Amino acid sequence: MIATARRMNASGLNQGTSGNLSQRVEDGFLLTPTGMDYDTLEPEDLVLMRWDGSHEGKRAPSSEWRIHRDLLARRPEVGAVLHAHSMFCTTLACLRRGIPSFHYMVTSAGGEDIRCAPYATFGTEELSHHAVEALEGRKACLLANHGMLAMGKNLAGAFKLAVEVETLAAMYWRALQVGEPVLLDAAEMARVIEKFKTYGQQPEPKG
Repeated sequence: MIATARRMNASGLNQGTSGNLSQRVEDGFLLTPTGMDYDTLEPEDLVLMRWDGSHEGKRAPSSEWRIHRDLLARRPEVGAVLHAHSMFCTTLACLRRGIPSFHYMVTSAGGEDIRCAPYATFGTEELSHHAVEALEGRKACLLANHGMLAMGKNLAGAFKLAVEVETLAAMYWRALQVGEPVLLDAAEMARVIEKFKTYGQQPEPKG
């Protein structure tokens, strides 16, 4: 978890202490602490969260613990949740714009678009509710005037998707500087979603 948190900053996905990261464990989840520089983190700084909102450890949990708890509780296929204030996702989120079907790779987030959840104060139950709704049938979303969320089966998957979503946000932002991008229709996005079910799978070696 600490290595992934540091990669968030090193990759430019996050700045300072603004993001947070969780990973499912038995009877709860591990969460990065609030307000701590990732470069200084030690394993004992990670916070063990329980599903009832209680926590163990010497540090206070991230203020966004409710989002992590609610997503992990509702999505059994998800093993890790990443939240970042990445530059281009946050730029679009401040315009309260999601990412539409301007490129087929938008389907990497699970559907034909990447939604932008309505605004609510950080750390609140209301924000968590908005995030859960925006992620219905999706693996990533933007948070209005705030940032982005990405989920994966594990930390590597969540990080990979977050990088992809930030790249798409950058492409979309750049395209908007010229005009309104031409969008792919729902039928094409459905075809791409179907093709992605087997994308990148190598055949088993013979013999």
